[in-house]
Amino acid sequence: MSDSYDKIYKSIEEHIGTEKANRVSAYLDMVLERNEHINLTAVRDRDEALVKHVVDSLAIIDLPEFKEAKTIIDVGTGAGFPGALLAIACPEKEFVLLDSTLKRLKVIDEFSEVLGIQNIKTLHARAEEINRKPPHGGAYDLCISRAVANLNTLSTWCLPFVKKDGHFISYKGENYGAELDAAATTIKRLNGKFERVEEYKDVPEEIAGHVLLIVSKKA
Repeated sequence: MSDSYDKIYKSIEEHIGTEKANRVSAYLDMVLERNEHINLTAVRDRDEALVKHVVDSLAIIDLPEFKEAKTIIDVGTGAGFPGALLAIACPEKEFVLLDSTLKRLKVIDEFSEVLGIQNIKTLHARAEEINRKPPHGGAYDLCISRAVANLNTLSTWCLPFVKKDGHFISYKGENYGAELDAAATTIKRLNGKFERVEEYKDVPEEIAGHVLLIVSKKA
C-alpha cells in the first residue's frame, strides 16, 4: 500500500476502530481476488478500490438518518458496496442486500460467512417487483443505493421500501443537479420530500465531488 493510501486506511481505522477496519480490508481483498473470476467491480487496483469503494461506502455513517436507522435495505448492492461494509462497521444494525444478480449475492453470502458478518441477509429480486409487497413494502427505516440508476428511477424503486418518517439516501457524483430536478415530481408523488445535499468532507480528490442526497418519507 502506498504512503498516501496508508494514511487513508489509518483514517478509516480511527473512524470505525481497528478490528472493523481490518474486516473491511479483508472483505475488499476477497472482492478483488474473486474479481479475477467473476465480474464484481471495474476497479481492480487495491489503492483505488480503497477510495472508490471503501471510503465512498462509509461516507454515510455519520449522518443522523443513518445513525438512527435500525433496518436498512441496500438496493442494487452489487459486490456489497456499500451494504456489506456498513454492516461490518455497524453490527448493531440489520441489513438486507438486494440485487437482481444471484451470483453476486452468493459471493456476499460466502464472504459474510468467512468473516462472521451476522447482520446481513441477501435478497435476490428486482426492486420494482417487490418494493410494495410484504414483507418488504414500507418495512425499512432507511433505503440506500449507490451507483445503480438515475435518481428518478431510484426513487420509484427505493421510496416504497421506506417506512413513514424513514429515509432514502442516494450516493451520487458531482453532476447530481439535473437528476434532482428530474426526480422532483416523482419524489413528491411517492410521499417523499427532498431534505438536503450532504457533500463529502475530508476525502481523497477522486471522490471529492461526491454527495449524498437525502429524501424523507412523509406518508
